[in-house]
Amino acid sequence: MLLLALDTATPAVTVALHDGTSVVAESGQVDARRHGELLLPAVDRVLREAGRGLDAVTGIVVGTGPGPYTGLRVGVMTADTFGLALGVPVHGVCTLDGLAYAAEGVDGPFVVATDARRKEVYWARYADRRTRVEGPAVDRPADIAEQVAGLPVVGAGALLYPGTFPDARGPEHVPAAALAAIAAERLAAGEPLEEPRPLYLRRPDAQVPKNYKVVTPK
Repeated sequence: MLLLALDTATPAVTVALHDGTSVVAESGQVDARRHGELLLPAVDRVLREAGRGLDAVTGIVVGTGPGPYTGLRVGVMTADTFGLALGVPVHGVCTLDGLAYAAEGVDGPFVVATDARRKEVYWARYADRRTRVEGPAVDRPADIAEQVAGLPVVGAGALLYPGTFPDARGPEHVPAAALAAIAAERLAAGEPLEEPRPLYLRRPDAQVPKNYKVVTPK
């Protein structure tokens, strides 16, 4: 088994290779505006570090969000393209699940929250690092304050809204290594993985103007 994992649902562009037992190589860069520019070079860098060719990959793992429309789409479409070109399966893993799996110093119930912009967060609640019990959803922090009160919160969302999430934990952004590890565990156990379909949770920012007038040639 050699899984190529990638995620662009947060400001981080992150890639990892996992051989079914452990991470072979990984890369991560934070730049919310350059997902499309940074992703393929990161894949190439990870493969070179591992001394493996793309043709050795047996499966693709992609973070399905939730995340902003443009960034998330880069990762999902790239994963689909690799899957078609290599003839290997493409597996989806919720990005928030990856952050939960990578949570630092958290044993009991906790929350994962990432930046959804518009003064909102994408969030989910977990019983432990592998078990999601609520979400994913998108809300204003103040609207979920009672639901998450007293719980540690993992992810950049906690740092952005410390008034609502005072007990912030790392990491800020999902490492692709965590997505790969989740997928490897589930595949080894014969458990189904998610379809590689993006979790947008809301409409994209770009909209067709109202009262748009279509001009047709005469």
